[in-house]
Amino acid sequence: FMESEIELNDALEELHVVATAPELYPVLVEVGTVKSLLSLLSHDNTDIAIAAVDLLQEMTEVEELQEEEGSDALIDALIEGQIITILVHNLQRLEEAQKLEADGVHNSLGIIENLAEVRPEVCGGAGPGGLLAWLLKRLRAKLAFDANKLYASEILAICLQSHEENRRHLGEMDGIDVLLQQLAVYKRHDPPTSEEQEMMENLFDALCSCLMLTDNRELFLRGEGLQLMNLMLREKKLSRNGALRVLDHALTGIDGADNCNKFVEILGLRTIFPLFMKTPSKHGNKGLTRDQHEEHVISIITSLLRNCRPNQRTRLISKFTENDHEKVDRLLELHFKYLDKVLATNYAVEEQAKAENLSEDELYLRRLDGGLFTLQLVDYIMLDVCATGPPSIKRRVLKILNLRNASVKTIKNIMREYASNLGDNNTEDQADEQDRILDLLDKFQNT
Repeated sequence: FMESEIELNDALEELHVVATAPELYPVLVEVGTVKSLLSLLSHDNTDIAIAAVDLLQEMTEVEELQEEEGSDALIDALIEGQIITILVHNLQRLEEAQKLEADGVHNSLGIIENLAEVRPEVCGGAGPGGLLAWLLKRLRAKLAFDANKLYASEILAICLQSHEENRRHLGEMDGIDVLLQQLAVYKRHDPPTSEEQEMMENLFDALCSCLMLTDNRELFLRGEGLQLMNLMLREKKLSRNGALRVLDHALTGIDGADNCNKFVEILGLRTIFPLFMKTPSKHGNKGLTRDQHEEHVISIITSLLRNCRPNQRTRLISKFTENDHEKVDRLLELHFKYLDKVLATNYAVEEQAKAENLSEDELYLRRLDGGLFTLQLVDYIMLDVCATGPPSIKRRVLKILNLRNASVKTIKNIMREYASNLGDNNTEDQADEQDRILDLLDKFQNT
């Protein structure tokens, strides 16, 4: 390198002009400039490293990368040069108390985000490369909330979104506890700014991604995650939306059984059923819509019915006979609401199918999005409580159906379609679930 660091800095500044001409990137790769830039990220003088970060951040701007063919050569060279690992080493020595170095941190995260957007696989090695550890450390740092903390939460959510290995790493490094500790702040207090609210949502997203892995559900259970989510739902703050999503992820599927039983033990039914009976109005611009809220609540109750042991299940079923079967009335109200939505969706989808030549699978997915998924869960609950609860529940259901001139046949058809679409992957769990639904259908018809 040049003897004078000032000259080196000037040379880096001059290279900014290249960021406006991405067609030259292959030439830069060929002559070794990209390799030199990567080596500068480890320069003893952090000012030089930060100048190199600044330049790379500008060169990897997403609009440029997506529009120019030459950008592939740049991305390949950066990935081959282990850019994420090098950036993490540099991040570890930056002191954010100094504005220049805080900007360096922000631009480093910017490079990672830019690359992840065009090459999602770049985040695949975030665990071994040390990025996850740095992000968790940054989130835990006793610093006032700022743009870098927000950015760290965003990058963490991106890294966990589609990489199972990262979820595993995060669990192994006590990351579930870190996420719960960071979210606990919003149990009784709303984030004071929209930026901090965004960070809170990123942390909820990260937690939802982690809970897709069975081992992490156990860590969530041990870390008293259920108790925290239950409290958040009761406090009725902005965090309620995220807590509902997290609960849904934690309880769903056969892997959610332990969490389901614990949720009933900690009196979670007292929290979830008021939300079932009355959907709260939307919380802010980023809150859940009424339909999303209802979908999560109904999904949680479905998971509890599927997973609870006999004692907990009895407590759950008894909820449907309380206060003169008001929850059965609400169940039918939701059935008719979503049935109307599905009928409207079916009509719209048939028109789209003609215009776009959609396959059967695409049609089904669009119908699920249009309310069918929620309707299936509502009708599943109805079948289950009718077949396994006291006879008074089924009498109430049939009475309301008769009053509305509605047919039991509709419910049977919805559940048969649901069962037939469960077996696509042919796993043992899905086969068991299919058998259970068909068994409930038989009981519903014969009781």
